[in-house]
Amino acid sequence: MKAGFVQFDPVFGEKEKNLATVEKLLNSIDAELIVLPELFNTGYTFLDKIELDKLAEPANGLTYDFMVQLARQHKCAFAYGFAEKDNNAFFNSAALVAPHGLISVYRKSHLYFEEKNLFTPGDTGFQVLEYENTKLGLLVCYDWIYPEAMRTLALKGAQIILHCANLVMSYCPEAHKTRALENGVFIILANRTGEEKRGDKSYEFIGQSEIVGPRGKILYRAKVEECVHVIDIDPGLALDKKMNIYNDLMKDRREDIYFK
Repeated sequence: MKAGFVQFDPVFGEKEKNLATVEKLLNSIDAELIVLPELFNTGYTFLDKIELDKLAEPANGLTYDFMVQLARQHKCAFAYGFAEKDNNAFFNSAALVAPHGLISVYRKSHLYFEEKNLFTPGDTGFQVLEYENTKLGLLVCYDWIYPEAMRTLALKGAQIILHCANLVMSYCPEAHKTRALENGVFIILANRTGEEKRGDKSYEFIGQSEIVGPRGKILYRAKVEECVHVIDIDPGLALDKKMNIYNDLMKDRREDIYFK
């Protein structure tokens, strides 16, 4: 499977400009699966819920229409982060779309810092989705720091974790070597770059989007440049949980003594 990520610096509040940037970056791409950053269409630094309300959209809104069009054009599935509005609630969400339309929406479970003043904690749980006979899981940014999130997806059979992020802490790209190894999964991390200063808020994003293999090897890691990168991976490798002839990552779990 040809899989990869888009890394760029979204302009806050300039939704159509950000969509146009992505369209340009993907102009000549040949891939089957691409991951985009968290909140890629709006930027990150919302000052209040009034501002969030103006930029959030339903799961089947403008950004969805744009991404499905891209999916059909490139014959590719896309995972992307967006601010979701559902009645009077706002979620920091990620969607997975394919040429035939929406596969699913995941709502971020673990909110980071001042996101707690804006978004409702996700209520979707950790779902395993299927595309092209491959099982996929979605996570959003700070979800990574909780081992239970990725472990739950792995136990449910996910082969590739699609991680949409706006990382400001430096730990995640290195930690993903362990996350991938302990779960025997591929991880595609799509992070953003740049700096957002709005009001009294300031965030500097670290880039370092990456693809990590199920034995913990970094197959590719970007720096902080705007880029798209695609590599060939074999999702079937994530089905083999054996570490050696005696040990299996999942079968050796001791559920009888955990949390006691």
